[in-house]
Amino acid sequence: MPHLDVPGASLYYETDGHVSKPALLLIHAGIANLRMWDPQIEALAADHFVIRFDTRGFGQTSTEDVEFSNRADALAVLDHLGVARATVIGCSRGGTIAIDLAVDSPDRVAGLVVIGSGPSGFPDTELTELEDARFDEIDRVFEAQDWHKLARLEAAIWDFGPLRREEDLDPEFVATAYALNRVNVIHAEENPVSIPLEPPAYDRVVDIDVPTLVTVGEYDMSEVLAAYEYLVSTVPDASGCVFRDTAHLPNVERPADVQRVLLGWLAENNL
Repeated sequence: MPHLDVPGASLYYETDGHVSKPALLLIHAGIANLRMWDPQIEALAADHFVIRFDTRGFGQTSTEDVEFSNRADALAVLDHLGVARATVIGCSRGGTIAIDLAVDSPDRVAGLVVIGSGPSGFPDTELTELEDARFDEIDRVFEAQDWHKLARLEAAIWDFGPLRREEDLDPEFVATAYALNRVNVIHAEENPVSIPLEPPAYDRVVDIDVPTLVTVGEYDMSEVLAAYEYLVSTVPDASGCVFRDTAHLPNVERPADVQRVLLGWLAENNL
């Protein structure tokens, strides 16, 4: 299994497609790992060199309790593979990292796609009463250090959305959503410290000058929906797409819909 040693960590990564094709860097959500992109890999790799890795604290990556930069880790993977520029596609936390990368290292980013993400430094958004109650429960479970229950509660509120019931959703999607976060439990005791981008991306997204696709699931959290509206209206060359009948992981819940939009957008922008 391919790993890249970087200061304080061993990053697990995978590649698909031919290295001569335009590069795509996929960065996973904070309730998943690189396996979340499995439904799209075959289609994307037909005309692209597809790169994905497990960030620190997730999947098959291991880390020491050190300060680190997610941006530096992403660039280390690109450098290791000899990729000068890539279209960066990120979901949730992965999208925030992708935005940070676009504003901090614009020479390395050819295009930007975010799914259910906001820029670093995005102001706190008032939650609904239901969201507040669900997060209070998550906080209690975190304090009790019941990591398996925590992983399940996190997946439920984000992947299913606060307004949908698990029993009304596709059982296969429900099982996959839980599985994607469950494997991260082994990292519960790790404490690497992420170095934030300074100044954060919130006031800098106006400088992003590459084609940008901003997407979100219809039933995502209220704060994520607010971030979507901000990015669509603020990033200069941004187009938006709302995936119906999905929440925080539309590419897992509605893989064909996301694949169609991604491939169309990449072709339209010659990426």
